[in-house]
Amino acid sequence: MIPIKNKEEIQKMREACKVAARVLDSLVDHVESGISTYDLDQKGKALMAELGADSACFNYKVGSKCYPAYTCISINEEVVHGIGRLDRTLKPGDCVSLDVVVRYQGFIGDNARTVVIEPVSDQVNHLVNATKAALDYALQYAQPGNRVGEISNAVQRFAEEQNLSVVRDFVGHGVGRSMHEEPQIPNFGPRRAGPKLKSGMTLAIEPMINLGSSQVEIAEDGWTVLTRDRQPSAHFEHTVLICPNGPEILTKI
Repeated sequence: MIPIKNKEEIQKMREACKVAARVLDSLVDHVESGISTYDLDQKGKALMAELGADSACFNYKVGSKCYPAYTCISINEEVVHGIGRLDRTLKPGDCVSLDVVVRYQGFIGDNARTVVIEPVSDQVNHLVNATKAALDYALQYAQPGNRVGEISNAVQRFAEEQNLSVVRDFVGHGVGRSMHEEPQIPNFGPRRAGPKLKSGMTLAIEPMINLGSSQVEIAEDGWTVLTRDRQPSAHFEHTVLICPNGPEILTKI
């Protein structure tokens, strides 16, 4: 069952997503050479508390493992789920993906953005710009009556036209009272695949796109996802509401 939100739930989703977007925007402003990813993560923690929200990432459990950070900060060849560390300091040339998920008044707001610290190569700039554009393009297909596959296929087509590859091991998802609800939203696949979209659904659409191969692996910390060929990766994400006349981007600043 894919949850359909009522008017009250939709308003709470709007509020949670507004908080998530504010936290992410603030973290982006703090990305600079010399700051540690731990300090960035702690800034996220502090701002969530200031806004009356909690991190939905902290202590998130998979099997016997609990995620130890408040945000996900992934650098260069790290695709997603990077953990803030005191010994990991940002430097010129880094490609930094920030993923912020908050719980506010019982609902989840989820968004991500990738930024660079200049100077970076033309290839990295192309990767980041194309990943953002892939999300913008795919959002056009978040229409009632379309299938999830329309979104998935749009991301894949856009990325591959840019000579980039989409990650296949991790996908977007429904979001609401829980961080991960139905349906799963891959960034690849045929247009007619998956369930039909209906007004009232709230979805986290999140292209994860690699400069090289689509293959990934898990780092020794048990969480951080790495490109297998160690080429850079980028990640953008919005939470959207399916509406009769098209998507409402709930995490848009």
